[in-house]
Amino acid sequence: MKTFDVQSIQIFAPREQAFTFISNPETLPRWTSAFVTVNGNKALLRTPNGEVEINLVVRSSADSGTIDWLMTFPDGSVATAYSRVVEINRQCCVYSFVLTPPPVPLEQLEGALEAQSATLAEELERLKAMLETND
Repeated sequence: MKTFDVQSIQIFAPREQAFTFISNPETLPRWTSAFVTVNGNKALLRTPNGEVEINLVVRSSADSGTIDWLMTFPDGSVATAYSRVVEINRQCCVYSFVLTPPPVPLEQLEGALEAQSATLAEELERLKAMLETND
């Protein structure tokens, strides 16, 4: 059983522009499917079982291009996501994303990561379109 997924997308926009947008948690509802709202370190997350408020911590480094999210659910479980923006040239970058398993029981894990992987692919295309059109 696969326990992670790595995806990347080439974005024809400067690395700094992409990093600034992606690392701002308030933009998450614009390009992701799961985030309904983000306000400070609180977020409303859309899940298969309905909406849930979580604590959200974003750890980012402009120097290294890393952007990591730690999401703590009301039951204390923690989901993580790790990503990085890498400059290819002054007008082009690559955004890579490591998708880790959701904090669900093992019997629910089969299929959950696969579904999240498909959603991530759609989100990366949406992000690319937004950054390339300066939306």
